Formats: sequence, C-alpha cells, structure tokens
Amino acid sequence: MPMPLASLTVIDLGQIYNGSYATFLMAMAGARVVKIEPREGEHLRRRASVGGAALPFAMLNSNKLSVTLNLKSGRGRELLCEMIRRGDVLLENFAPGTMTRLGAGWEVVHEINPRIVYASGSGYGLSGPYRDYPAMDLTVQAMAGVMSITGYADRPPVKAGPAICDFFGGVHLYGAVMTALYERERTGVGRLVEVSMQEAVYASLSSNLGLYFGSDGDVPLRTGNRHGGLAESPYNVYPTSDGYIAIICVGETHWKSLVRAMGRPELLDDPRFGNLKARVQNMEVVDDLVSAFTAQFTKDALFELLLKNRVPCAPVRDLNEVVHDRHLHERGALAWVEHPDLGRIALPRSPMRYHGSDNPDIVPSRRLGADNASVFGDWLGLSGDEMEALAREGVI
Repeated sequence: MPMPLASLTVIDLGQIYNGSYATFLMAMAGARVVKIEPREGEHLRRRASVGGAALPFAMLNSNKLSVTLNLKSGRGRELLCEMIRRGDVLLENFAPGTMTRLGAGWEVVHEINPRIVYASGSGYGLSGPYRDYPAMDLTVQAMAGVMSITGYADRPPVKAGPAICDFFGGVHLYGAVMTALYERERTGVGRLVEVSMQEAVYASLSSNLGLYFGSDGDVPLRTGNRHGGLAESPYNVYPTSDGYIAIICVGETHWKSLVRAMGRPELLDDPRFGNLKARVQNMEVVDDLVSAFTAQFTKDALFELLLKNRVPCAPVRDLNEVVHDRHLHERGALAWVEHPDLGRIALPRSPMRYHGSDNPDIVPSRRLGADNASVFGDWLGLSGDEMEALAREGVI
C-alpha cells in the first residue's frame, strides 16, 4: 500500500524542533515536504559550528526537500504564494505575528487557497497575555511548571533532560493538522490550527497535580525519581553494582513478585508493607530494603532476574546503549545511515507505523537549497533565466 500521506504537499516553515518534528512525521508518512529556509539556513542548521550540534537537524529533516527563500523580499513572498496555491498544508512556528508581518498570515493564505490547512506552533498560543513572551523549550519548561517538579525537594529545580515542550508541541501540531485534513475531506475547506507548547505539556503534570491538590501544598512538589504523586511504592531508581535500575510496583501482584525475587517472604506479613497505602507511608523503609537488595547485582543480571519474576523494571541505560539498541534497530525505528556531511549516524523513523506499507527509506537531510531547481523550476515552472535572476537578486 502507498503511505497514507503520499498525495499531500506540505510547505514547511518549521524551525528548530517544534515545527520541524511535526513536518518530519508528515514526511515519514509519505508527504512531499518542502522545507523553506532563509538563504543562510535555519537556526538549527547553523548550530553545525558547534561539535555534534548538526545531528538534530539531520534527525528532524530526513525525507524533505530543501529550498532557500528570502521571505522579506517581495519576489520571495510571491513565490511563497505560488507554493500556497499548490499546497495542502502550511506549517510555521515563528513568534506570533511574524507571518502576518511578512504578508502571509492566515487570512492571506486562506484567501489564496481556501483548502489549505494553516498550522501554527508557538510557546504560549496566538492569544492571551503570554502571547509575545520569548518561548524556547527551557523557558516554557519553567513557565509550565515542569522545572518546579523535576529534581529533589531539597535542591534547586532542574529542567527535564529532553526537550519535552518542543516535541510535545510538535506531536500535538501534527495531530491538529491531521484532524483538520480529515475535516477538509468532508467540507473542502481548510482551517487555522494552533498548538501552544505550554498547553501541550500540561496534561503530563497529572501525577504531580494529584499530589498538589491532595496535600493542600504541604508536600514538596519535587519528588526526585519517586512517583510524582507519591502514590506508588516501590517506585524509584535503585543502585546496582555497575549502575542503576528503575523498579515500579503497581498493586499487590507486583509487590509480591518483587518480594519473591528478593527471597524475603517474611515481608509479606509485615504490616508496614501490607498494602499500597502502608508502603507509601513507609516509603523510606521500602526504598532502603530494595536498595540493599539491588546493590548486590549488576544491572543486567538483576534485570534478567526481575523479568523472570514479572517485576516491572528496566536498567538505566546511557546514550551509547540506546543508539545501539537492538530492539529499535530490529524494528527499523533506528537505522544506520551514511550522511553526506556527518558520516555514519543512527537516524530515527517515525514512531507511527502504517501496517501494509513498508518502512520508508531514510533520505538524509539535504544540503541548504539543494532542491531549489526542482521546486522552483520543475514544480513552480520558473525558467533557468528566472532562477539565475532570483539568485542575483538575493531571493534564493
């Protein structure tokens, strides 16, 4: 079967992570994605001057066409409008108001092509008192409450390791576009969709919000590696002889399985651990008992033992282990690719699988403007002389 978005053309004005990930998911579902960058390249591409910083661009821009276009020039805006006439989706994650100032806001785009879906990703949304606040993943983590609940109660707040606000925003933006495309199939008309990174991440605070509302604010909101709502025990990262292992027991079956693996049947008769409520009340004792047990093993040996006893657990693995994960490679979620600029790297495919269609081959991210000729010439119909004039005038 063809990929589900094989007939879709996406005009990609995404930058950094948020918008670029949404359009990456579209490209991996078969869409033709035309990535438009300024003549000097988008911000993420320019990070290549820092060692290793070019990899994120390669990860998020596989299977896209690359063109350059000066949207601050009149001719550049005209060419963008020609793409809009032919496109199905226009996606951007500039600061709110930027596209309007460039003469390509929602009203203009909708008038040019009423069928197009216009997608806008931003930190705080297109309206409201925070609309114009500077929004990067770090600042949104701070504003959204993520940092306040990350780390330990007796230490300063820290950011989550991954860029969760950017990518939560990107995933939700993809979902908004697909929802609007479904509607367009029924009505023939596109619409404006937007996703705020702050709003996209709020639901992930659910455990911590449960603790907040259930304790009148008396319980510290940073719980380290323990359950965010302090409602599970054991639930933590425990030491081994060569690293750490994460263990969680949800309900009595898991607790009994862990006790069996520990060889401590007497714990089942101890009233301090008789049910979940009791274990939560004695969380420090539970963690001490489990830590004393786990410290006797390597993390791989302990993982094997706990799996045999059906205890939910996983070794804490480093990035080298993740990059070489045999499961991810066997499923095709990661693939080793010879990138023309970066050499041999492991690149991801989309986490979304479309059964009946093969995993798409990964086409490495293109060099800046590599597809100017095919997009402006073959697709928009410009002549060679016109292309040369665009280059002379600084439009491409």
